[in-house]
Amino acid sequence: MMSAGLSGFRRFLHWGPITALSIIKCITLTTLYMNSMWWPPNLSIFAFLNQALFLMLSSAATFNYVMATVIGPGILPKQWQPQDSKATEFLQYCKICEGYKAPRSHHCRKCNRCIKKMDHHCPWINHCVGWANHGYFTLFLAFSVLGSFHGFIILCGAFYRGIYRFWYLTHGLAYLATVQLTMWSLIICIFAMGLAVGVVIALGMLLYFQLKSIVKNQTAIEMWIIEKALFRRHHNTDLDDFIFPYDLGWRQNIKQVFKSECVVRGNGIEWPVRAGCDEFTLTREQIAQKFEKRARTRTFKCIRKATGSYVPLWSQGFRVCLATPCTDEPRIRLEKDDIIRVTRFRRHWLFGERVVTEPNSVEERKRKDPVRGWFPRRCAIELIEPTLVDDERDTSEILNCERHNSISDKTPKTQRNGYNRKKIN
Repeated sequence: MMSAGLSGFRRFLHWGPITALSIIKCITLTTLYMNSMWWPPNLSIFAFLNQALFLMLSSAATFNYVMATVIGPGILPKQWQPQDSKATEFLQYCKICEGYKAPRSHHCRKCNRCIKKMDHHCPWINHCVGWANHGYFTLFLAFSVLGSFHGFIILCGAFYRGIYRFWYLTHGLAYLATVQLTMWSLIICIFAMGLAVGVVIALGMLLYFQLKSIVKNQTAIEMWIIEKALFRRHHNTDLDDFIFPYDLGWRQNIKQVFKSECVVRGNGIEWPVRAGCDEFTLTREQIAQKFEKRARTRTFKCIRKATGSYVPLWSQGFRVCLATPCTDEPRIRLEKDDIIRVTRFRRHWLFGERVVTEPNSVEERKRKDPVRGWFPRRCAIELIEPTLVDDERDTSEILNCERHNSISDKTPKTQRNGYNRKKIN
């Protein structure tokens, strides 16, 4: 597991940044080489502007990529506590960071820290995308898509000229036969064209989802929370309607991410909210969802060893491998008689957390693999009698959440529990 303390340019010593920068530079250098034969910049003012535009897009993509990687998303300090101790009942506690999660903060298992306004963990920048680098990351996507599309056009034009070079020479059009392709230049040109198309398609789709989330002021994690909130109210009409508190209108939402100055705004902990909501509207909903999730938890016992492999072909068979969950969530290794608390169920796979009874034992110290993740269903059987009892605090949390959600819809914001809250009309 990578530590969030890894800083500076050491983050580039990882397969993600090395691969991303290699792709960018491969497209850039190949395009410049082919363009020098197809439409040299000293040929005319338009040829100069063409190459200058491509260099500007490539440089902007590289700059924003480096900034998104080096600056990082903004890490919540360990053992963080809210200034008002009464607010802790509306916040989730992180056992790993030994502190509370600030509103819109989530724990990243790969960075091993709580991230402010976490959107997702991106292996290509070897870091999370969050409060501090969301704008840089989105601009990197935009400039990469535009630059790769521009480069693809140049490569196609040079490739066409190179393929028809002999035809130009035999028909008296020698001034068009400027591109001379060797075996290696032909291979590299085709390879760069494929990379450019892949970047445009892959990053173009990611850019679309990022812009969609920015306009709504929602992260990828918050979209999933909203979806579950709507699902809860669809099956329980007694609950009050859920209003996402951070949607301030598309203009204000965009301003929170994109800034004219190179300084992040705010502290990533306090966020303005819309009328009728408070800073704990979303966290109360998260706690309520977490309680219902624990209520659905079923206890399983391992009867067959699970290797923890993403594709357990030899141990579990071809059928299980075909149904493997399409997610980067970890797979856990299980030994016989292990107890697992399962919260998600599929036909051939289960998601749960292995119960650690003796964390300081010699056997447990040797098992450095994750305790939470997916494992094949055939490796375990359900226990009829549960062996564990949920924490009593969960019951009080759900009751407090539902009570305060109803209060927030009927009581003026300035009178709710005396908390200082920001309000945007």
